[in-house]
Amino acid sequence: MVGGWREKLARVGGHGQASVVSKCPCCGYRTGCVTCPVCFWTDPAQADPGAFVAVGGPNGELTLTEARLNYALYGASHPKYREVVRKPRADEQY
Repeated sequence: MVGGWREKLARVGGHGQASVVSKCPCCGYRTGCVTCPVCFWTDPAQADPGAFVAVGGPNGELTLTEARLNYALYGASHPKYREVVRKPRADEQY
C-alpha cells in the first residue's frame, strides 16, 4: 500500500520545491523534485532495468512500471493521488 497522500504532501511542502532540475522517472517531466508534483511519484533512484520491481519506501508496493501506467490512465502515479497532482508547467516539458 502506498503511504498516505496527506503525509506525503506535507513532506514535499505542498507541491514540491525544485532543487536540481531532473526528469521524473514516472511522468517524464523535469520537476527536479524528490516527490514529483506532476505525478506524485517519489524517486527512490530506481533505474529503468528495475522498473518491474517494487522497492518499497514511500511508493510502497507500487512498481515504477505500474506508476507509469497509472500516470497514463489517471494523471497520477496512483489513482488516490489524482486530487493532489498538478499539470506540468511549460518549463518542465521534456
